Amino acid sequence: MLPAPAPAILCRGLRKRYPDVVAVDGLDLEVRRGECFGLLGPNGAGKTTTIEILEGLTNADEGDVAILGERWSGNTQALKERIGISLQETRFNDKLTVAETIRLFRSFYRTGRDHDDVLRRLSLDEKANARVGKLSGGQRQRLAVACALVGDPEILFLDEPTTGLDPQSRLQLWEVVTKFRKEGGTVLLTTHYMDEAERLCDRVAVIDRGRVIRLGTPAELIGALEASTVVELAADPMPEAARLLALPGVQGCHARGPNLALHVESLPRTVPALLAELEGSGATLLHLSTHHATLEDVFVSLTGRELRDT
Repeated sequence: MLPAPAPAILCRGLRKRYPDVVAVDGLDLEVRRGECFGLLGPNGAGKTTTIEILEGLTNADEGDVAILGERWSGNTQALKERIGISLQETRFNDKLTVAETIRLFRSFYRTGRDHDDVLRRLSLDEKANARVGKLSGGQRQRLAVACALVGDPEILFLDEPTTGLDPQSRLQLWEVVTKFRKEGGTVLLTTHYMDEAERLCDRVAVIDRGRVIRLGTPAELIGALEASTVVELAADPMPEAARLLALPGVQGCHARGPNLALHVESLPRTVPALLAELEGSGATLLHLSTHHATLEDVFVSLTGRELRDT
């Protein structure tokens, strides 16, 4: 029997310190071949530093990293040709056309994809002769992903690839990622869009302050919450959290912006009791909504902070 192939990405005890902050603090990760793995967390959680270490762009202070069974201390050029990288912000030569930019990136690899095919995949074929400096923000973002794909990588690193994209462009990029995976590729994705993680990722690691605080499939993480439904409310005056926690079916309560979010077992049990509590206290209900628990609720329940806090 042949030995199992090495994981696509493996790191142990990863640490990176800067003068004023510990960006990565003893982080362990294993990404299987062929999966889409998400790193979730707020700005400043250590996602970008982690992915830059894994990509070989930043050196770790401590820890071990293996990409496709190889270490960056070995044949780095050969390893670079097996990965594709789309950074949060990629700076291009604005004077080149889109087609010239793709051909330039293709020249960095001994083998790769046909650049015209890559342009079609990212719906950039109509912009092939346009100067990069004339592209919209969404078009530049798609160009960055095209440049990451043109070398026909085994692993695709995407650092918040859909930030600032319009809904149509986001859906289009999701389709590109899905097709890449169907062809056998592995994706490591950082994002703070929870619908994106739930749609694309097989497993996710929630990161905060440079550490993995929860790991699993999106369904597993959501299922681990004390209750699967969230009631969000605002009132004047806002009721005390202790009184809300005493209501039937309420398993948790935390602030969510100007509102309060209650994790509840059963809406028919909790909502009438909640309305009665507000009426009895003389409070005016300003807002009431319900939704099924999401990965964002998981994060807030773990850290007490919104995903988009800086």
